[in-house]
Amino acid sequence: MSDRRNVLTPEALTMIDLIARSGSFAAAARELGKVPSALTYSVRQLEDALDVLLFDRSSRQARLTAAGEELLHEGRRLLIEIDAVANRVKRIATGWETQLTLAVDTIVAPTAVFELIEAFYALRVATRGAPDSAPPTRLRLRSEVLSGTWETLATGEADLAIGGAGEPSQAAGIQCEPLGDVELVFAVAPHHPLAALPEPLAAETLAAHRIVAIADSARSFAPVTTGVQPGQDVLTVPTLAAKLEAQLRGLGCGFLPDSLVRRHAEAGRLVVKATALPRRTAPLRYAWRAGPNATPGLALQWWLAQLRSAATRRALLQQHAGLVL
Repeated sequence: MSDRRNVLTPEALTMIDLIARSGSFAAAARELGKVPSALTYSVRQLEDALDVLLFDRSSRQARLTAAGEELLHEGRRLLIEIDAVANRVKRIATGWETQLTLAVDTIVAPTAVFELIEAFYALRVATRGAPDSAPPTRLRLRSEVLSGTWETLATGEADLAIGGAGEPSQAAGIQCEPLGDVELVFAVAPHHPLAALPEPLAAETLAAHRIVAIADSARSFAPVTTGVQPGQDVLTVPTLAAKLEAQLRGLGCGFLPDSLVRRHAEAGRLVVKATALPRRTAPLRYAWRAGPNATPGLALQWWLAQLRSAATRRALLQQHAGLVL
């Protein structure tokens, strides 16, 4: 048992992860600055201590066995837990988190998000050994869609989720506040067949034309699809920016935030069409991880303070001018 504990180090787990991701011992060795033989020796030591084969030697690529896949899965979970412990220790010592992960739904205006990040880095705080420096917290930004935004929060992959639709997970320690409502309008390119048809457009008329939909980024949560009519052809894209580009090119139709469509409609690049469908409004929220007896770290406190501002929430929902692919 002691031999197994001695070899199952964070370095060994990281090594297995890197070999699996790179697909070969040679590529992993280059990234680690080692020779392939040293990496092979380390893997064999690990296999001997666990008394299993982790890689299929009959394959020319670094292909994991079933035992190797299990070690990779559990190893990644353990590395996340180790990072979480380090974050907690750092926060207890200084009040600032080592890392704060933000899961931002693609419907949120990226310009406003980056303005907030810029303001965060402009803060000057006194920390041990670095007086009047930027906050010691590293920010990590994730782009998510629909249920995927809440999933990252529920699984602990994010600390703060911004712009999720519907209700977040009821998992313990998650608190939620309204961000605001986004008005959605139906828009097509001027050369799209629907642009010339009389209004309001019936559901059957819409169903005869391809719609552009953004894929839900959820992996374990049930994915959500909105606005698609039964039998309608769908072009699925990963982001709001890609959806806008597709509709500008006339590749499909669909609903977009009014604040995003407005400037393109004024320039003649999009045409807003009334439909017979119910009015589309998306109530959005923001949520964060915080236990009932836990005080949020200073970085999370700062972000929550910004989100309590009506002007900030309005910018996050309407400041789409900088949206790019």
